[in-house]
Amino acid sequence: MYRTHTCGELRISNQGQSTTLAGWVQTVRKFGAITFIDLRDRYGITQLLFGEELNKTLEENPMGREFVLQVTGSVQERSNKNLNIPTGEIEIKVETFRVLNKSAVPPFTIQDDTDGGDDLRMKYRFLDLRRNAVKKNLELRYAVNRAARNYLHNQGFMDIETPFLIKSTPEGARDFVVPSRMNAGQFYALPQSPQTFKQLLMVSGYDRYYQIVKCFRDEDLRADRQPEFTQIDCEMAFVEQEDILNMFEGMVKAIFKDVKGIDYTETVSRMTWEDAMWQYGNDKPDIRFGMKVLNLKKPASVYVQKQPAEELINGAGFKVFDDAETVVAIAVPGCSEYSRKQTDELTEWVKRPQIGMKGLAFIKYNSDGSCKSSMDKFYTEDKLKAIAEAAGAQPGDLVLMLAGAEERTRKAISDLRMEMAERLGLRRKDEFKLLWVLDFPLFEYDEEGNRWVARHHPFTSPKPDQIDTMISNNPSIENAAEYLKHPYANIKANAYDMVLNGNEIGGGSIRIFQRELQEKMFAALGMDEAEQLHKFGFLLGAFEYGAPPHGGIAFGFDRLCAILGGSESIRDFIAFPKNNAGRDMMLDAPATIDDKQLVELSIKLDVKS
Repeated sequence: MYRTHTCGELRISNQGQSTTLAGWVQTVRKFGAITFIDLRDRYGITQLLFGEELNKTLEENPMGREFVLQVTGSVQERSNKNLNIPTGEIEIKVETFRVLNKSAVPPFTIQDDTDGGDDLRMKYRFLDLRRNAVKKNLELRYAVNRAARNYLHNQGFMDIETPFLIKSTPEGARDFVVPSRMNAGQFYALPQSPQTFKQLLMVSGYDRYYQIVKCFRDEDLRADRQPEFTQIDCEMAFVEQEDILNMFEGMVKAIFKDVKGIDYTETVSRMTWEDAMWQYGNDKPDIRFGMKVLNLKKPASVYVQKQPAEELINGAGFKVFDDAETVVAIAVPGCSEYSRKQTDELTEWVKRPQIGMKGLAFIKYNSDGSCKSSMDKFYTEDKLKAIAEAAGAQPGDLVLMLAGAEERTRKAISDLRMEMAERLGLRRKDEFKLLWVLDFPLFEYDEEGNRWVARHHPFTSPKPDQIDTMISNNPSIENAAEYLKHPYANIKANAYDMVLNGNEIGGGSIRIFQRELQEKMFAALGMDEAEQLHKFGFLLGAFEYGAPPHGGIAFGFDRLCAILGGSESIRDFIAFPKNNAGRDMMLDAPATIDDKQLVELSIKLDVKS
């Protein structure tokens, strides 16, 4: 037996007890004729005391960091207690020890405040995983996994595996493809999600399905993206939208309770996609704070039902606003005393290439009720005050205004809102706020391709009262500039996203389950009958054999873990992640394969430098 206890297990109540521990050497501290060693394993750290006789042996055979060590001894009370760790009241008086394996000097220190950079730690990820900070992240990931499984099991869901080697049906992101040796010139694809399989399981009668499953997308990476990622993938039959929302609110609340000890009792807010875009500039708003967007010019896009406050800026002769497609504003609380240097810095911030604005206008709504602005020569003080108050400003607030092309400006005001909230400490990592965003457009218009594309995916159903609109209208558009007038532009999807602290953590929809409607959807996306049958004939055929009404949702498991762990990057919560170039630094993958394998796969490379 290598150990009787773990390095995080023993307490003062075990005093006098004999024990055997095994683990890794964290630190070695010599004090004259005695030596202290901190021994670490997954469960914690225990201090070891080597007396005079054993100390001589250590001097002859020095112990290094990360040596694998087994010791036997007795538990005794420490004279210099460390109450910052659970084992800090005791130490082990070592009687015998054995080095199970030596270690080379680690390339970085195995501790929370390590001296290793990202690339170095990724290359030696097996060492990085020994650090307590990384271990806590993986423990949280496991806790989220366990809480989700427990909840879904108790709600009658079955965990059913689906294949990883499937057929390529390019829609959205690129597929990863896998050559078939036994079928020369043909390829499998790795699934971007188990979407069609879970719908087929509904047809098969498994009315409550889930998987915590790997998915694959060949796309550019960033902090919250990996080429392989994990979803909590769920589907239910004989349900309407309200059933899905209630079920999965319950799951996320159960995860909060089990993992963070948070009893989330408040009602989860709901917001239409149109309201989210109008009030926050994006479809995944962070509602932990205010700063709603004031729209001062009528938009040209699909959400045209809202009335902007155009009368507040019209007739002033301010060319920046007059020539812009969109003018928007936010009121930043308590910042009216910003200096010229500070407003200039914000102007430079919005001019950065990733934001892309030409400038920034502002109104200081001073505590005494007066207004000072970068637009003083165009607007009276009364008009400036009216704009500020329309933006929701109170005396002491700063109103920030952007103008320009609609899509870019709306995104920029959303980014600026988040940046100001970050600077003001309004995005606390220990505060969590859930939101459902509903009623997305079913279609988006691709002007370059002159065709409709599915905003979510091609299996999403329209709202029940808009099915006839979709079936009875031809999707073709004669004049691309007039696409907003087409009936398809205003069809809403029976779809929903769950948002947590400004991040989309889950998305789903009620699915199409009738062949006629599914064929109509495929046709709207530009697929003729032959292409439909080639790509999705199996699904269309299944719909002829008693497909039930069904719907589902998929949660970004990695992202949910990162938010609960207070991190911006999902890589911190994945045991062996890829870097931003999609490479595994530890395995040095992807890599070339030898010529014999290429011949077996009937592949000839034509790599262009």
